[in-house]
Amino acid sequence: MSHSQHDPASEYHNLAAHAHQAAASAHTKGDHLTAHELSKKAHEYSTQAHQHSEKIATQLPRLTKP
Repeated sequence: MSHSQHDPASEYHNLAAHAHQAAASAHTKGDHLTAHELSKKAHEYSTQAHQHSEKIATQLPRLTKP
């Protein structure tokens, strides 16, 4: 597996982290609607990262114990 196959999952994780930080900032400013929207977006990115990782994992050869 080339490293580039893992890049999309990594990018989704980065986007999710950014959205979580933005949501936390919005919460402290009292903008709960925006914070909720950002939290939903962060969850979406996290889910996409998980799905991409699962897809890659199914493509890896299975390791067996000797």
